[in-house]
Amino acid sequence: MSESNNKIKLTRKEKQKLNTIIYKAKYKNKKEKSAQDTIPYISMYPDGICHVKDNFYTKTMAFQDINYQLAQNEDKTAIFESWCDFLNYFDSSIKFQFSFVNMKADSNKYKKSIEIKSQKDDFDSIRKEYTEMLYNQLLKGNNGLTKTKYLTFGLNADNIKTAKLRLERIENDLWNSFKRLGVYSETLNGKERLKLIHDIIRMDGSEPFIFQWNQLANSGLSTKDFVAPSSFEFSDGRTFKTGTKYGAVSFLQILAPELNDRILADFLDIENSLVVTMHLQSVDQTKAVKTIKRKITDLDKMKIEEQKKAVRSGYDIDIIPSDLATYGLEAKKLLSDLQSRNERLFVMTFTIVNTADTKKELQTAIMQTSGIAQKHNCMLVRLDFQQEQGFMSALPIGLNTIEIQRSLTTSATAIFVPFTTQELFQTEGEPLYYGLNALSNNLIMIDRKKLKKVK
Repeated sequence: MSESNNKIKLTRKEKQKLNTIIYKAKYKNKKEKSAQDTIPYISMYPDGICHVKDNFYTKTMAFQDINYQLAQNEDKTAIFESWCDFLNYFDSSIKFQFSFVNMKADSNKYKKSIEIKSQKDDFDSIRKEYTEMLYNQLLKGNNGLTKTKYLTFGLNADNIKTAKLRLERIENDLWNSFKRLGVYSETLNGKERLKLIHDIIRMDGSEPFIFQWNQLANSGLSTKDFVAPSSFEFSDGRTFKTGTKYGAVSFLQILAPELNDRILADFLDIENSLVVTMHLQSVDQTKAVKTIKRKITDLDKMKIEEQKKAVRSGYDIDIIPSDLATYGLEAKKLLSDLQSRNERLFVMTFTIVNTADTKKELQTAIMQTSGIAQKHNCMLVRLDFQQEQGFMSALPIGLNTIEIQRSLTTSATAIFVPFTTQELFQTEGEPLYYGLNALSNNLIMIDRKKLKKVK
């Protein structure tokens, strides 16, 4: 998206709010740790590049959905293989993060989008009846919950100029890869990234995002002053509070040897505000192969020691601990995959941020999420005394401060398919009602005269 060159006129109320933000930021106690200090990045640039820390810079792309869950098996296989190729693009120098954000939207906004205005004629009663029907259909789906998907990628560079060139090259490659998948994507500029961070931090929607780049020069503030809440509360080691919302961060412990491609979709189908985050980085192929070979050698050594013990005790040498035999077979299979198949090794941190209006509702949301994890033979584990690090790692800026990682091959990583079904809901033009989406139950509202991507 390109930043508009025209200055946006603020209302009197928005100007007052902006002045309040500036006043609070200027006169805060510099000795105390502020909410701004909690947000872990150094600066945000208008073109969308974020200087996160030291020499680490990131960019963010928003991408839309495609029809996967309703596709035929052949089409699913083709999409899955293409998604594996997409993941294999990332080498060990690029850290990347998938963010799936479900947030409650303004219900009045959706009501207005389906409302048929009165024309002061004999057909107004029909228009009113039709609008009521659309509203009843709207309540059946989750149009009141906005579901967005983002990819944040970053790398180390000596300076912003070098980082800009490399990030733009990666951005162009990713855009082409998304296009081959049939996925519409666009890069967020600096203001859009700030709004996204603001909306995640302030999920209660109590504070509108008001920001202009020229305010930074005039006030001497940083961009964090416009996205940070008045305070964070991380006093409880298992929950946190931001604004009026309670939240809790948990990580996904993968126990199943194989996962179903519905696992991510099931998490995203939850009708509550939540943020699902996957931090990923590929391991250098040569290093990965050497590491696995070394592990196999260690396992063989342990196997020989167990066989010696068996001989001394008068047992059959083929009787060894089952775990040792299982780990040995899995390690050899992993080595074979890396050497003979188009597989890379990734390290992944999978976290889920649940939010709710009360602690009781939060506990219910966590139990629902845990139920989905258990259904897929996984476990959702709360981050004890790491809620602050977990919540900040969930922000789409590309920084992971949670050192809980799981090694996965390309195909095992790709099983977290981020696609379910494409939504068809237009608000521009003259959209007509075509029924409900078979998978999401959302309204299908399309103006067939305007064949453009639905945002």
